[in-house]
Amino acid sequence: MKATAGRAAAGRAPAPTPVVPDLVSPGNGAPLRADGPGLLSDGERRWPVVAGIPWLRTGREELRERAVRSIGAGDTDGAALVLLSDADDWWDGPVPSPGTLRAALRAATLREAVTLLGMGRVGDYFLHRWSDPTWLAVLALTARHSPGTLPVLELACGAGHLLRELELRGHRDLTGVDVVFAKLWLARHYVVPSARLVCADVTAPWPLLPPDRPAYVACHDALYFLPRKREVVRRALAYADGGGVVLGHCHNSLVPGPVSGLPLDPAGWRALLPHALCYDDADLTRALLEETVPPPRPPAELAGCEALALVGAPPPPAGYGPLSPDRPVPGRPLRPNPLYHDGVLHWPGARWRDEYGPGAAAYLPERADLSPGLLADARAGRLTPEVTALARRRVLLDLPERW
Repeated sequence: MKATAGRAAAGRAPAPTPVVPDLVSPGNGAPLRADGPGLLSDGERRWPVVAGIPWLRTGREELRERAVRSIGAGDTDGAALVLLSDADDWWDGPVPSPGTLRAALRAATLREAVTLLGMGRVGDYFLHRWSDPTWLAVLALTARHSPGTLPVLELACGAGHLLRELELRGHRDLTGVDVVFAKLWLARHYVVPSARLVCADVTAPWPLLPPDRPAYVACHDALYFLPRKREVVRRALAYADGGGVVLGHCHNSLVPGPVSGLPLDPAGWRALLPHALCYDDADLTRALLEETVPPPRPPAELAGCEALALVGAPPPPAGYGPLSPDRPVPGRPLRPNPLYHDGVLHWPGARWRDEYGPGAAAYLPERADLSPGLLADARAGRLTPEVTALARRRVLLDLPERW
């Protein structure tokens, strides 16, 4: 009997490896399965997973193979260096040396990491995102049209700033997708470590299957960069499945200026999301500062706005709650905005100053003399009226611990 059982066990086909929940191959659409530590397989090719981030970009076959080989050889740092050297098609900066990238793996702070990764103007954007006017617009829009209890998918999530704000306010089902692995690596290590992160191109077939219930899909300050916008929005609507789709800071092609990417006019943006509520970004920023409700506007009134936001499919619930992202979280330590040096405001660079300085100057005073008592309240998360007002004006910030 035992021998028979042994022969049957020996001839039995091995159990299939488990399917990774909600992930399919962008190459052939097959479910992805674990194929050893740090690897996924679609039956035809293997895909690397580094820092818990599945790397599922298409059109980078040689890069994928190099990362897979490094993981197969047990060199996870080597795989990370391969993927950290990649960028999107708009980036024109130099690739850091392997030694510099290796040093980035051990960076103690977000500041050090973005420098070693050679992120330049994008690094300034990430480090000071908490201060810029477009970020205030994102917070106001998200507060007005909150995801509520819906799972959240953020497209082109960058270093995870919005995901972090939602997590601090109790959201747990958070997924971020970006085409640049280095940005997600920053999110994982410094900004929002617990979020689910996937490296993929949202203009290619999506590797994420929609959840079994409606979802909230957001894309801020990024859609104007992307080709095939209509296809991206169509997929976002399908993924949301009756939840909400929020498109923030969409540059207006009717307004001249040094705008990168492929902007549309207000009618063109609205055509991507018919029946959407439309907002002027400047109205959103002003609403956060003045604690007012931002007014939606018809597209015909937005011809002169620099950027607009759209909410639709249908709009998520409107209203402000006690933990809205436009308000600081009680008990969270706040610290002085690092743009202030000895109490004097300094812009992080000419590019940031030119793009965000005129708007930020409306709420960031040239000097910020903070008393020891006020700083003690801020560090303890005591939201006195003065601390709350300075947090709203971004003089005090809730920054990641290892900023």
